[in-house]
Amino acid sequence: MKILIVEDEPSLNKSIADYLGKQQYLCEASSNFADALDKIECYEYDCIVLDIGLPDGNGLQLLQTLKANHKMDGVIIISARNELDDKIKGMELGADDYLTKPFHLPELSVRIAAIIRRKNQQGSNKLSFNEILIDVLAKQVYVHQKNLILTRKEFDLLLYFMVNKNRVLSKNAIASHLWGDDMDMVGNYDFIYTHIKNLRKKLMVAGTPDYLQSVYGMGYKFSGI
Repeated sequence: MKILIVEDEPSLNKSIADYLGKQQYLCEASSNFADALDKIECYEYDCIVLDIGLPDGNGLQLLQTLKANHKMDGVIIISARNELDDKIKGMELGADDYLTKPFHLPELSVRIAAIIRRKNQQGSNKLSFNEILIDVLAKQVYVHQKNLILTRKEFDLLLYFMVNKNRVLSKNAIASHLWGDDMDMVGNYDFIYTHIKNLRKKLMVAGTPDYLQSVYGMGYKFSGI
């Protein structure tokens, strides 16, 4: 999987490239608008990590160029700006996700993986893992072809785990996915444990193995046994 990192801060650019490289991604780096523009016009990427504030231009202009050329590269915007207008504009222009600095590299990694897997589904509304089938559009889950009743949070959690199967998801990444901008209102991560416990119980009662693994000091992983 090929990633383009567009970030003008050298240390952050290198940190992202080093971390994603260890996750088996092939990374290319760019630190300015002109070089990034040349790269996105000449090459295809599975995902572009795009900073908005560049020394010689605006990252949103790169996003506009990408979409104007009908290119299908996934895009996750990273920016120090936490203004709603930037986020809305970026998503309206076609970005797949938005992450505000400072952020944890594992969270960036799982969001990139989610973008790539969504795009690789090629428009399919169904996602499967062994005996589990999720109809994303209908928001229905089936285990051994029988409907499994989940709450909205349990459904969102299972979908997030399956999209990012075999990857460790930090509690912070899970909280951000479930609660979005309201995650700061949550006092602790006890609610994550409760949702995971309930989801695990429902899956196993329906006849699945225990796919949800706790990774000490790191978070959780959805993985086949």
